[in-house]
Amino acid sequence: MFVIIGYAVVLSAIFGGFALAGGHLAALLQPIELLMIFGGAIGAFFVGNNNKAVKATVKALPTVFKGSAYTKALYMDLLALLYDLLTKVRKEGLMSIENDVENPESSPLFGKYPNVIKDHHVVEFMTDYLRLMVSGNMDALQIENLMDNELETHHHEGAVPVHALSKLADGLPAFGIVAAVMGVVHTMESVGAPPAELGMLIAHALVGTFLGILLSYGFVGPLAGLLEQKLDESSKMLHCVKTTLLASLNGFAPSLAVEFGRKVLYSTERPGFAELEEHVKRK
Repeated sequence: MFVIIGYAVVLSAIFGGFALAGGHLAALLQPIELLMIFGGAIGAFFVGNNNKAVKATVKALPTVFKGSAYTKALYMDLLALLYDLLTKVRKEGLMSIENDVENPESSPLFGKYPNVIKDHHVVEFMTDYLRLMVSGNMDALQIENLMDNELETHHHEGAVPVHALSKLADGLPAFGIVAAVMGVVHTMESVGAPPAELGMLIAHALVGTFLGILLSYGFVGPLAGLLEQKLDESSKMLHCVKTTLLASLNGFAPSLAVEFGRKVLYSTERPGFAELEEHVKRK
């Protein structure tokens, strides 16, 4: 929703200001210029990115029109699930959660938190390290190092669409200049035309530069920034799981372990101590 509102504000401010200044909006409608800019940019996008990057970018684009799924309620459910799992471990031993870890979809514990199960990345991350804890062959430092490596991989993989769109945004002004230069070349070919016609041709050429800059900084560039923010939000879920599990491995009680996890959340979604405690008890 905010993406659409933002685009509407950009278009209204720029084209509205141009019209208020006495400009003719029809002069800005140059489909040939758009063809050159978009065609060149998309072609360069395919040249500069491999198949994985192209697919990741296409898959990520629809998510920019959706609101954030990482709400306080989701984090509270995540911490409550971790508390339930760690409490069961503390009371019945690590082997008691083996079935829950191997089949989270049919687990009564995981079944209480459908919003968490929807995020297969978080569930896979959680169950993988709980499985390692059940095996008992790795200490806390080894698991922490493995978690850090996986989180780094997750971040690099999620940043692929961000970098691809950033490069596309950086290239659009240059393709706008290319379109403008082509327009100037066409103008020079028509140097014998009347001054009014030459002025129109020059105006059309300058529109190419304008469109390239507008598309870069008003449309594509902000999408890259938004995708980066969404990546940070998705990583925060994994950091929360990591911190909670490591606290448990280091001997802290479940109530303190989830407190460690609560502390790493962003302040805008972080539940209060009493609020989380009440939620956990209710669950």
